[in-house]
Amino acid sequence: MSAPILPGAVLGVLGGGQLGRMFTLAARRMGYRVDVFAPEDDTPAGQIAYREIRAPYEDLAAVRAFAKDVEVVTFEFENVSSEATAAAAEFAPVRPSGALLHVTQNRGREKRALEAKGIPVAPFAIIESQADLDAAAAHPGFPGVLKTTSWGYDGRGQRRVEDRAGLANAFRELGSVPCVLEGFIPFVAELSVVGARGLDGSIALYDPVLNRHRNHILDITLSPAPVASAVRTAALDLARRILEGFDVVGVLCVELFLLDDDSLVVNELAPRPHNSGHITIDSNVCCQFEQQVRAVCGLPLGSTERTVPAAAMANLLGDLWQGGPPNWAAALADPGVRLHLYGKEGPVPGRKMGHLTVADSTLEGAEARVLAAREALLRR
Repeated sequence: MSAPILPGAVLGVLGGGQLGRMFTLAARRMGYRVDVFAPEDDTPAGQIAYREIRAPYEDLAAVRAFAKDVEVVTFEFENVSSEATAAAAEFAPVRPSGALLHVTQNRGREKRALEAKGIPVAPFAIIESQADLDAAAAHPGFPGVLKTTSWGYDGRGQRRVEDRAGLANAFRELGSVPCVLEGFIPFVAELSVVGARGLDGSIALYDPVLNRHRNHILDITLSPAPVASAVRTAALDLARRILEGFDVVGVLCVELFLLDDDSLVVNELAPRPHNSGHITIDSNVCCQFEQQVRAVCGLPLGSTERTVPAAAMANLLGDLWQGGPPNWAAALADPGVRLHLYGKEGPVPGRKMGHLTVADSTLEGAEARVLAAREALLRR
């Protein structure tokens, strides 16, 4: 096993968004410096990084120069090309690996890889041509969801389809690019498990959390998920199998559908910290971002023990700014409300600008308080 990368070293992050920002905050607190590589200036991560390198991910010479100056490279953004991670790996270890990134940034490759490892997924068919389109209609059945294999998140790049005609129309609307048709899963809840795996193969798993979405964007997260102990155990087992099966070094989130018979189906993987894992900053001994630092640097993993009985998180989208600046004082009138803003400019409807977290003795209390705090932002 490689020697650990110790505080004082420079860590490299591909991507300058809010996940990179929170990774950088955790790394700086631990005594590391962080360089950020992104195609924009003044990114959320770049605002607090040691250095911000602006260049497109396709500029492989710039990626190589970036990697020469850091001890390890990680990423906070899936849509970095395999060529870029391969170029970085010539000069510094990339964790998680570029091979894992290559699998997870394409829904078709990801589902095939999960299926090959015996992980339960929704019935699916890959569509790359008219012939595939004709054959796919009978495989997962209808209703279904057609998703582009790449570049889709927060509901982008997907359409619900009810029949063969709808499938053909949706394929055209999505630009006739490679897609995955998934059979519709009548789930009763959406869960996620964030976990980390170290260089030594050790694994640390956070309790499953319950996620509620609005317009396909994560809205509320509750920790711990109010599920039966058998569901909790099964979710943690799936996350462990995936971390080990894909030889992950770093943080990975497993998104899950819970069915009415308490069985679980894996929806997607994210080989990085996850929006639902932000709640760990205020509810666990070691948050997902410190865990990412520890894992990619080869340090012992931190405790995932909860420090509070229950917690709730509410996302803050750009919609809240449409009537003027939010009323931060009103939201923070509850002294238990924790505010996290991501340093983004130009709030746009649907854009994640930050989140609120509240801890309480019960999930019901935490959720009620975080929703009340978010509603208070609209008092102007």
